[in-house]
Amino acid sequence: MGKRRKPSPPSRARMAVLTTAMAAGGAVLASGTAHAEPTPNLATVKEQVDQLNEQAEQAIERHNGFQAKQQKLQGDANLIQEKVARGQEAMNELRTRLGAVAADQYRTNGIDPAVQLMLDSDPAGYLERASVQNQVSDSQASLLKQAQDEQRKLDQDRAEATATLAALDSVGTQLAEQKKEIQTKLAQAQATLNKLSAEDRAKVNAQQSAERAKAEAKQAANAAAADRASRSAERPDLNAPVPAAGGRAATIIAFAQAQLGKPYGWSRTGPDSFDCSGLTSMAYRAAGVTIPRMSQDQWNSGPHVDRANLQPGDLVFFYDDLHHVGLYIGDGKMIHAPRTGKNIEVLPISVMKYMGAVRPA
Repeated sequence: MGKRRKPSPPSRARMAVLTTAMAAGGAVLASGTAHAEPTPNLATVKEQVDQLNEQAEQAIERHNGFQAKQQKLQGDANLIQEKVARGQEAMNELRTRLGAVAADQYRTNGIDPAVQLMLDSDPAGYLERASVQNQVSDSQASLLKQAQDEQRKLDQDRAEATATLAALDSVGTQLAEQKKEIQTKLAQAQATLNKLSAEDRAKVNAQQSAERAKAEAKQAANAAAADRASRSAERPDLNAPVPAAGGRAATIIAFAQAQLGKPYGWSRTGPDSFDCSGLTSMAYRAAGVTIPRMSQDQWNSGPHVDRANLQPGDLVFFYDDLHHVGLYIGDGKMIHAPRTGKNIEVLPISVMKYMGAVRPA
């Protein structure tokens, strides 16, 4: 028998192949024992969605403010442009009269330099030339003075119109930016919900219903104590008189009740959908009272009322920046337009961060 040959050590290439294969095998084993990604925490998802919807509502109220400003600026611009048109007509008439004076002078002794100045150039500097004014008759001087005044007013009105139209353009840009922000926030909220299964989305909705029921139970438990406190507390001087039963408050609440079940619509004031401040402003309009369109402005529409002294028809405000408002109907509850995807509803005022109440004058 020949000598048995020692096995040669594996080459570097073979070692590399073996190492790669072992790593791959390990990876296969690891993947086989790995756990699937955990189910998203539904409470976290709900919190994210609520935050996005709250941010959207804040943007909606800013949008409403810009929209109200845009409407006012548009009205101002229309009035100013009408003034400019009337001023231009007056100037045209004066220039016609000056033209007649010039024609008459031309037929006699030639056109007076002052009249020619008024016809050929800006009259603003005419009266500064006292030497020229001394060359014309009193009647001509009066006519030229009138023309100068009209020209000055016309120039001022044109400058005001230009500034107002520029402000209108700026507000229009801000309005578009807010609209884009609203749409982005709402889309993000929907995308977050879409990541859940139908079953999990149902759980989120059930969780919201449970929280509402808990809030209602808490409100009911505290109602008797709150009523006792309100009866025993001295009414502050800042509080306005209680609305008469069956009077304005009844009309306001009746309007709001008629909207129950209608969908929330951002930047809408009815009749088919409303946002929060759109609902409250139109409810008051139904009673013949005009209040501002934006919730933050509604906060300043009347005297503030202590929570213990709330009466039906009062406006109730929520969150630090007052971006949400509802209509108090008594028994610790309000009618409000909640947010996109929900309908106008009755809800305890204790379910949100309560900031105060106002009774518009």
